[in-house]
Amino acid sequence: MLKKLKISLTFGIILFTMVQCANEAQKSIPFLLPFTKNAAVNPCLLPGADRSFVCPVRNTKVFWEEKDVFNPASVVKNDTLFLLYRAEDVLGKYNGTSRIGLAYSFDGYHFEKYDKPVLYPNNDEFKKYEWEGGCEDPRVVEDEDGVYYMTYTAYDGDKARLFVATSTDLRNWTKHGSVFTKAGTQYVDMWSKSGSVLCREENGKMIATKVDGKYWMYWGESNIYMATSENLIDWSPLLETDPDKMILDEMRNYTVAFKILFSTREGKFDSELVEPGPPALLTDNGFVFIYNSKNSPEFGDKNLAQGSYAAGQILTDKNDPTKVMDRMDNYFITPDQPFEITGQVNNVCFVEGLARFKNKWLLYYGTADSKIAVAESETMLK
Repeated sequence: MLKKLKISLTFGIILFTMVQCANEAQKSIPFLLPFTKNAAVNPCLLPGADRSFVCPVRNTKVFWEEKDVFNPASVVKNDTLFLLYRAEDVLGKYNGTSRIGLAYSFDGYHFEKYDKPVLYPNNDEFKKYEWEGGCEDPRVVEDEDGVYYMTYTAYDGDKARLFVATSTDLRNWTKHGSVFTKAGTQYVDMWSKSGSVLCREENGKMIATKVDGKYWMYWGESNIYMATSENLIDWSPLLETDPDKMILDEMRNYTVAFKILFSTREGKFDSELVEPGPPALLTDNGFVFIYNSKNSPEFGDKNLAQGSYAAGQILTDKNDPTKVMDRMDNYFITPDQPFEITGQVNNVCFVEGLARFKNKWLLYYGTADSKIAVAESETMLK
């Protein structure tokens, strides 16, 4: 009898363990996991002191990526993967002027760079917004006609502003200014950045997709907000209509009238700020939205270094992207390599590029605001 009881208990434990594992696996289905850092190739993009061009504002030759390269967007076109990445020189008042460079790869790991930047401050109508901080942190989607839309940060040294540019070849870009120009000058003059447009993946292409007849975009930094558009250029922020839900954004020192989709969490890796990552990806379960975050030294995750930038994932409703369905309890990527821990800004993994290429998901991220690395996953999300 005792032997039978032991066998029964053992079977029960095994069955319980199997059920628990099945539940954990089921819980992970909505997210894009796991990602493995490719140690054999990382960092996969480094700054180059030999690349120069004549800066039209300074009217002199500038080694435009001499200092750092980081925070890339990714685009798949035919058999080639492109990175549009932020690069800094060593000049100027704001720790170097930022410009957007272009690199390409046939395997997703080894890259060749174009010699000159493809988007940068110029003597144009947007100079007052982009000089001399520069053009930062691109994210890219394309439309049904193959036109590319880049959201990027224009930084004048005082404010970050969310801007947009378009291209048909990734090399020549037309600037359109603030995404909020037509929504109102009050929004143009407020701090804004990091636009993640909702998209779907088709044959490697990240194609902007409509919900309820409109394009949608997550944006923000200390909180995540949302905006809608008819044309991927002119965006209208979703506003909060309940006065009791309007808060003082202490980081930016203004009362937030935007509808907050989600915010920080005390005691966790995303305790100080949350900020959009790559374009949010449509799946059968909803939109998988990868976001960056910063760990607060006062009320964050004590197991992480103070100020660490790590990334998490959120699932939102595919019919109502303002509705959060699920959120990861913990980060899925965090600084743990020497080039992620030490650099211009220590302890940073900042994710901005996501691509389906060569039967893998490739995730590109800035490391310590100094270099670029890649992580990969074979997860097949539908």
